[in-house]
Amino acid sequence: MNFITRKAIIDQLKKDLIGKDSYRGVTLTYSWLANQFGHFSLGFIPTIIVFTFIKNKPGLHYPELWAAFGVWGAWILFELYNFLGPLLLKLPSGRSSLKNINYTFAPAWSNVAFDTVTDLTYFGIGALTGSLFCNYHGQMLLAALLLVVLVAYPAYYWYTTKMYIQNAEYPFQLRLSQWSRKIKDEHKQAVIEFLDNRDQGKHMLIFGSKGSGKTTLSVGIATEASIRSGCCSYVTAVKLLSMFFERTENQIENMNNLWNWRNCNLLVIDDINPGRPVKGDIISTQLFYELLNNVDCGPDNIKHIKDKNIIWVMGSDDPTTLLEEKWQDLLQQIGIERSNIITINLDPAA
Repeated sequence: MNFITRKAIIDQLKKDLIGKDSYRGVTLTYSWLANQFGHFSLGFIPTIIVFTFIKNKPGLHYPELWAAFGVWGAWILFELYNFLGPLLLKLPSGRSSLKNINYTFAPAWSNVAFDTVTDLTYFGIGALTGSLFCNYHGQMLLAALLLVVLVAYPAYYWYTTKMYIQNAEYPFQLRLSQWSRKIKDEHKQAVIEFLDNRDQGKHMLIFGSKGSGKTTLSVGIATEASIRSGCCSYVTAVKLLSMFFERTENQIENMNNLWNWRNCNLLVIDDINPGRPVKGDIISTQLFYELLNNVDCGPDNIKHIKDKNIIWVMGSDDPTTLLEEKWQDLLQQIGIERSNIITINLDPAA
Protein backbone atom coordinates (compact mmCIF):
# COMPACT_ATOMS: atom_id res chain seq x y z
CA MET A 1 0.00 0.00 0.00
CA ASN A 2 1.13 3.56 -0.73
CA PHE A 3 0.80 5.35 2.60
CA ILE A 4 2.77 8.49 1.67
CA THR A 5 0.13 10.00 -0.59
CA ARG A 6 -0.24 13.59 -1.73
CA LYS A 7 -2.90 14.09 0.96
CA ALA A 8 -0.59 12.68 3.64
CA ILE A 9 2.19 15.07 2.59
CA ILE A 10 -0.15 18.07 2.61
CA ASP A 11 -1.51 17.10 6.04
CA GLN A 12 2.04 16.80 7.40
CA LEU A 13 2.99 20.18 5.94
CA LYS A 14 -0.03 21.74 7.66
CA LYS A 15 1.06 20.25 10.98
CA ASP A 16 4.63 21.47 10.50
CA LEU A 17 3.83 24.99 9.30
CA ILE A 18 0.71 25.82 11.32
CA GLY A 19 0.72 25.61 15.11
CA LYS A 20 3.28 26.05 17.85
CA ASP A 21 5.90 23.33 18.17
CA SER A 22 6.34 24.27 21.86
CA TYR A 23 3.23 22.31 22.82
CA ARG A 24 2.96 19.84 19.95
CA GLY A 25 6.57 18.70 19.69
CA VAL A 26 9.11 18.94 16.89
CA THR A 27 8.82 16.30 14.17
CA LEU A 28 11.59 15.11 11.84
CA THR A 29 9.79 16.74 8.91
CA TYR A 30 9.62 20.05 10.80
CA SER A 31 13.34 19.76 11.60
CA TRP A 32 14.13 19.13 7.94
CA LEU A 33 12.20 22.22 6.86
CA ALA A 34 13.97 24.31 9.50
CA ASN A 35 17.32 22.88 8.40
CA GLN A 36 16.76 23.86 4.77
CA PHE A 37 15.62 27.33 5.82
CA GLY A 38 18.90 27.53 7.72
CA HIS A 39 20.85 26.61 4.59
CA PHE A 40 18.94 29.24 2.62
CA SER A 41 19.72 31.83 5.30
CA LEU A 42 23.43 30.90 5.36
CA GLY A 43 23.52 31.72 1.67
CA PHE A 44 21.26 34.77 1.81
CA ILE A 45 22.61 36.69 4.84
CA PRO A 46 26.38 36.38 4.16
CA THR A 47 25.80 37.46 0.54
CA ILE A 48 24.21 40.72 1.69
CA ILE A 49 26.96 41.26 4.28
CA VAL A 50 29.77 40.64 1.78
CA PHE A 51 28.07 42.89 -0.77
CA THR A 52 27.89 45.69 1.81
CA PHE A 53 31.67 45.52 2.31
CA ILE A 54 32.70 45.27 -1.35
CA LYS A 55 30.07 47.33 -3.20
CA ASN A 56 32.20 50.51 -3.15
CA LYS A 57 35.48 48.78 -3.91
CA PRO A 58 37.15 50.59 -6.88
CA GLY A 59 37.39 48.63 -10.09
CA LEU A 60 35.05 45.85 -8.95
CA HIS A 61 32.17 45.33 -11.32
CA TYR A 62 28.97 43.55 -10.31
CA PRO A 63 29.78 43.22 -6.59
CA GLU A 64 26.43 41.47 -6.01
CA LEU A 65 27.57 38.65 -8.28
CA TRP A 66 30.96 38.36 -6.62
CA ALA A 67 29.26 38.26 -3.22
CA ALA A 68 26.72 35.60 -4.23
CA PHE A 69 29.09 33.24 -6.02
CA GLY A 70 31.84 33.82 -3.47
CA VAL A 71 29.57 32.80 -0.59
CA TRP A 72 28.13 29.85 -2.51
CA GLY A 73 31.62 28.75 -3.54
CA ALA A 74 32.79 28.89 0.06
CA TRP A 75 29.95 26.61 1.13
CA ILE A 76 30.69 24.23 -1.75
CA LEU A 77 34.33 23.94 -0.61
CA PHE A 78 33.23 23.41 2.98
CA GLU A 79 30.77 20.64 2.06
CA LEU A 80 33.32 18.97 -0.25
CA TYR A 81 35.79 18.85 2.63
CA ASN A 82 33.07 17.60 4.94
CA PHE A 83 32.06 14.86 2.51
CA LEU A 84 35.41 13.83 1.02
CA GLY A 85 37.43 14.12 4.23
CA PRO A 86 36.53 10.65 5.56
CA LEU A 87 37.04 9.12 2.11
CA LEU A 88 40.32 10.69 1.03
CA LEU A 89 41.98 12.26 4.04
CA LYS A 90 40.77 9.86 6.76
CA LEU A 91 39.86 12.83 8.94
CA PRO A 92 36.86 13.01 11.29
CA SER A 93 33.88 14.60 9.60
CA GLY A 94 31.58 17.24 10.97
CA ARG A 95 28.60 15.05 10.11
CA SER A 96 27.64 12.75 12.95
CA SER A 97 26.93 9.91 10.52
CA LEU A 98 30.54 9.96 9.30
CA LYS A 99 32.49 10.20 12.55
CA ASN A 100 33.75 6.62 12.56
CA ILE A 101 36.43 5.78 10.00
CA ASN A 102 36.45 2.02 10.57
CA TYR A 103 32.89 1.25 9.65
CA THR A 104 31.31 -2.07 10.54
CA PHE A 105 28.71 -1.33 7.87
CA ALA A 106 29.74 1.04 5.09
CA PRO A 107 27.74 4.26 4.82
CA ALA A 108 25.38 4.69 1.89
CA TRP A 109 27.73 7.16 0.22
CA SER A 110 25.42 7.89 -2.72
CA ASN A 111 22.65 8.80 -0.28
CA VAL A 112 25.02 11.03 1.71
CA ALA A 113 26.19 12.66 -1.53
CA PHE A 114 22.59 13.32 -2.54
CA ASP A 115 22.00 14.96 0.84
CA THR A 116 25.10 17.12 0.38
CA VAL A 117 24.02 18.26 -3.10
CA THR A 118 20.56 19.08 -1.74
CA ASP A 119 22.11 21.24 0.99
CA LEU A 120 24.33 23.03 -1.53
CA THR A 121 21.33 23.79 -3.74
CA TYR A 122 19.59 25.54 -0.84
CA PHE A 123 22.82 27.46 -0.11
CA GLY A 124 22.81 28.54 -3.76
CA ILE A 125 19.17 29.60 -3.75
CA GLY A 126 19.84 31.73 -0.68
CA ALA A 127 22.97 33.30 -2.18
CA LEU A 128 21.34 34.12 -5.52
CA THR A 129 18.25 35.51 -3.79
CA GLY A 130 20.51 37.68 -1.65
CA SER A 131 22.19 39.09 -4.75
CA LEU A 132 18.76 40.00 -6.16
CA PHE A 133 18.06 42.05 -3.04
CA CYS A 134 21.38 43.84 -3.52
CA ASN A 135 20.97 44.56 -7.23
CA TYR A 136 18.43 43.02 -9.57
CA HIS A 137 19.59 40.98 -12.57
CA GLY A 138 17.20 39.10 -14.81
CA GLN A 139 19.74 36.34 -15.37
CA MET A 140 20.20 35.86 -11.63
CA LEU A 141 16.44 35.57 -11.18
CA LEU A 142 16.33 32.86 -13.85
CA ALA A 143 19.25 31.07 -12.20
CA ALA A 144 17.53 31.17 -8.81
CA LEU A 145 14.28 29.88 -10.31
CA LEU A 146 16.20 27.09 -12.05
CA LEU A 147 17.67 26.00 -8.73
CA VAL A 148 14.19 26.01 -7.19
CA VAL A 149 12.99 23.72 -9.99
CA LEU A 150 16.03 21.45 -9.61
CA VAL A 151 15.53 21.12 -5.85
CA ALA A 152 11.85 20.17 -6.17
CA TYR A 153 12.48 16.42 -6.40
CA PRO A 154 15.17 16.35 -3.65
CA ALA A 155 12.78 18.28 -1.39
CA TYR A 156 10.01 15.76 -2.08
CA TYR A 157 12.38 12.83 -1.52
CA TRP A 158 13.85 14.04 1.78
CA TYR A 159 10.55 15.27 3.20
CA THR A 160 8.80 11.97 2.50
CA THR A 161 11.84 10.07 3.78
CA LYS A 162 11.53 11.91 7.09
CA MET A 163 7.86 10.90 7.12
CA TYR A 164 8.84 7.24 6.69
CA ILE A 165 11.29 7.51 9.59
CA GLN A 166 9.09 9.43 12.03
CA ASN A 167 6.07 7.19 11.45
CA ALA A 168 8.16 4.17 12.43
CA GLU A 169 8.43 5.66 15.96
CA TYR A 170 12.04 4.66 16.58
CA PRO A 171 13.26 5.43 20.11
CA PHE A 172 16.31 7.27 18.70
CA GLN A 173 17.92 8.22 15.37
CA LEU A 174 20.70 5.95 14.13
CA ARG A 175 21.91 4.87 10.71
CA LEU A 176 23.42 1.44 10.25
CA SER A 177 26.86 2.90 9.47
CA GLN A 178 26.91 4.44 12.96
CA TRP A 179 26.73 0.99 14.56
CA SER A 180 30.42 0.38 15.32
CA ARG A 181 30.45 -2.80 17.40
CA LYS A 182 32.11 -6.06 16.43
CA ILE A 183 30.10 -8.70 14.65
CA LYS A 184 30.99 -11.96 12.96
CA ASP A 185 31.47 -11.82 9.20
CA GLU A 186 28.66 -14.30 8.57
CA HIS A 187 26.30 -12.28 10.78
CA LYS A 188 27.32 -9.06 9.03
CA GLN A 189 26.52 -10.64 5.69
CA ALA A 190 23.19 -11.88 7.06
CA VAL A 191 22.27 -8.31 8.07
CA ILE A 192 23.13 -6.99 4.59
CA GLU A 193 21.12 -9.75 2.90
CA PHE A 194 18.16 -9.17 5.24
CA LEU A 195 18.19 -5.46 4.39
CA ASP A 196 18.53 -6.04 0.65
CA ASN A 197 15.82 -8.72 0.64
CA ARG A 198 12.66 -7.66 -1.17
CA ASP A 199 10.52 -10.63 -0.18
CA GLN A 200 8.24 -10.73 2.85
CA GLY A 201 8.22 -13.31 5.62
CA LYS A 202 11.90 -13.07 6.67
CA HIS A 203 12.60 -13.16 10.41
CA MET A 204 15.82 -12.17 12.17
CA LEU A 205 16.45 -13.15 15.81
CA ILE A 206 19.09 -10.92 17.44
CA PHE A 207 20.43 -12.31 20.70
CA GLY A 208 22.72 -10.48 23.11
CA SER A 209 23.32 -9.51 26.69
CA LYS A 210 22.67 -6.06 28.12
CA GLY A 211 24.78 -3.48 26.29
CA SER A 212 25.66 -5.75 23.37
CA GLY A 213 24.07 -3.36 20.86
CA LYS A 214 21.11 -5.48 19.77
CA THR A 215 18.58 -2.64 19.98
CA THR A 216 20.83 -0.15 18.18
CA LEU A 217 21.56 -2.71 15.46
CA SER A 218 17.86 -3.39 14.92
CA VAL A 219 17.04 0.33 14.77
CA GLY A 220 19.93 0.89 12.35
CA ILE A 221 18.69 -1.85 10.02
CA ALA A 222 15.10 -0.59 10.14
CA THR A 223 16.18 3.03 9.61
CA GLU A 224 17.95 2.05 6.40
CA ALA A 225 14.77 0.27 5.31
CA SER A 226 12.78 3.44 6.08
CA ILE A 227 15.18 5.53 4.00
CA ARG A 228 14.51 3.08 1.16
CA SER A 229 10.81 4.00 1.47
CA GLY A 230 9.87 1.02 3.59
CA CYS A 231 6.91 1.25 5.97
CA CYS A 232 8.50 0.15 9.24
CA SER A 233 7.27 0.04 12.83
CA TYR A 234 9.09 -0.19 16.15
CA VAL A 235 7.35 -1.59 19.22
CA THR A 236 8.37 -3.16 22.51
CA ALA A 237 7.24 -6.70 23.18
CA VAL A 238 5.06 -5.73 26.16
CA LYS A 239 3.22 -3.11 24.11
CA LEU A 240 2.79 -5.54 21.22
CA LEU A 241 1.25 -8.15 23.51
CA SER A 242 -1.53 -5.70 24.37
CA MET A 243 -2.00 -4.88 20.67
CA PHE A 244 -2.70 -8.55 19.96
CA PHE A 245 -6.18 -7.96 21.42
CA GLU A 246 -7.02 -5.03 19.13
CA ARG A 247 -9.05 -5.87 16.05
CA THR A 248 -7.57 -4.76 12.73
CA GLU A 249 -10.44 -2.48 11.75
CA ASN A 250 -10.46 -0.71 15.13
CA GLN A 251 -6.69 -0.28 15.16
CA ILE A 252 -6.62 1.28 11.69
CA GLU A 253 -9.48 3.66 12.53
CA ASN A 254 -7.90 4.85 15.77
CA MET A 255 -4.23 5.03 14.82
CA ASN A 256 -2.53 8.42 14.65
CA ASN A 257 0.23 7.27 12.32
CA LEU A 258 -0.02 6.37 8.65
CA TRP A 259 0.47 2.67 9.38
CA ASN A 260 0.74 0.29 12.33
CA TRP A 261 2.35 -3.04 13.17
CA ARG A 262 -0.19 -5.01 11.15
CA ASN A 263 0.25 -3.32 7.78
CA CYS A 264 3.92 -2.32 7.89
CA ASN A 265 6.63 -3.99 5.80
CA LEU A 266 9.21 -4.38 8.57
CA LEU A 267 8.48 -4.72 12.27
CA VAL A 268 11.02 -4.39 15.07
CA ILE A 269 9.96 -6.13 18.30
CA ASP A 270 12.28 -4.89 21.04
CA ASP A 271 12.89 -5.92 24.66
CA ILE A 272 11.47 -9.41 24.39
CA ASN A 273 13.91 -10.37 27.15
CA PRO A 274 16.60 -8.19 28.76
CA GLY A 275 19.49 -10.69 28.63
CA ARG A 276 22.40 -11.05 31.02
CA PRO A 277 22.79 -10.17 33.86
CA VAL A 278 19.05 -10.84 34.17
CA LYS A 279 18.49 -14.59 34.10
CA GLY A 280 15.41 -16.43 32.92
CA ASP A 281 12.68 -15.56 30.44
CA ILE A 282 10.35 -12.70 31.33
CA ILE A 283 8.35 -13.34 28.15
CA SER A 284 8.40 -17.04 27.38
CA THR A 285 7.53 -18.55 24.03
CA GLN A 286 4.49 -20.19 25.62
CA LEU A 287 3.15 -16.89 26.99
CA PHE A 288 3.85 -15.11 23.70
CA TYR A 289 1.96 -17.69 21.68
CA GLU A 290 -1.00 -17.78 24.08
CA LEU A 291 -1.47 -14.00 23.80
CA LEU A 292 -0.77 -14.00 20.07
CA ASN A 293 -3.34 -16.71 19.38
CA ASN A 294 -6.10 -15.27 21.53
CA VAL A 295 -9.77 -16.06 20.88
CA ASP A 296 -10.71 -12.70 19.33
CA CYS A 297 -7.76 -11.89 17.06
CA GLY A 298 -5.56 -15.01 16.96
CA PRO A 299 -5.79 -15.96 13.26
CA ASP A 300 -5.36 -12.33 12.14
CA ASN A 301 -2.36 -11.86 14.47
CA ILE A 302 -0.67 -15.01 13.21
CA LYS A 303 -1.22 -13.98 9.59
CA HIS A 304 0.44 -10.62 10.10
CA ILE A 305 3.36 -12.07 12.08
CA LYS A 306 3.91 -14.75 9.46
CA ASP A 307 3.68 -12.59 6.35
CA LYS A 308 5.98 -9.66 7.18
CA ASN A 309 9.69 -9.13 7.83
CA ILE A 310 10.38 -8.95 11.56
CA ILE A 311 13.46 -8.27 13.69
CA TRP A 312 13.10 -9.98 17.07
CA VAL A 313 15.35 -8.37 19.71
CA MET A 314 15.95 -11.14 22.22
CA GLY A 315 17.92 -11.57 25.43
CA SER A 316 21.01 -13.71 25.89
CA ASP A 317 21.04 -17.15 24.32
CA ASP A 318 21.51 -19.51 27.28
CA PRO A 319 22.41 -23.03 26.07
CA THR A 320 20.94 -24.51 29.26
CA THR A 321 17.47 -23.14 28.43
CA LEU A 322 17.73 -23.62 24.65
CA LEU A 323 16.32 -20.13 24.13
CA GLU A 324 17.31 -19.94 20.48
CA GLU A 325 15.73 -23.29 19.70
CA LYS A 326 12.54 -22.37 21.57
CA TRP A 327 11.96 -19.19 19.55
CA GLN A 328 12.84 -20.89 16.28
CA ASP A 329 10.33 -23.63 17.12
CA LEU A 330 7.72 -20.99 17.94
CA LEU A 331 8.17 -19.27 14.59
CA GLN A 332 7.90 -22.59 12.80
CA GLN A 333 4.75 -23.35 14.81
CA ILE A 334 3.30 -20.07 13.52
CA GLY A 335 4.02 -21.28 9.99
CA ILE A 336 7.36 -19.68 9.14
CA GLU A 337 9.79 -21.87 7.22
CA ARG A 338 13.13 -22.57 8.90
CA SER A 339 14.96 -21.18 5.86
CA ASN A 340 13.32 -17.79 6.52
CA ILE A 341 14.67 -17.57 10.09
CA ILE A 342 18.05 -15.86 10.63
CA THR A 343 19.80 -15.94 14.02
CA ILE A 344 22.46 -13.46 15.12
CA ASN A 345 24.25 -13.57 18.48
CA LEU A 346 26.15 -10.41 19.48
CA ASP A 347 27.78 -11.86 22.61
CA PRO A 348 31.56 -12.32 22.08
CA ALA A 349 31.60 -15.90 23.37
CA ALA A 350 28.81 -16.99 21.02
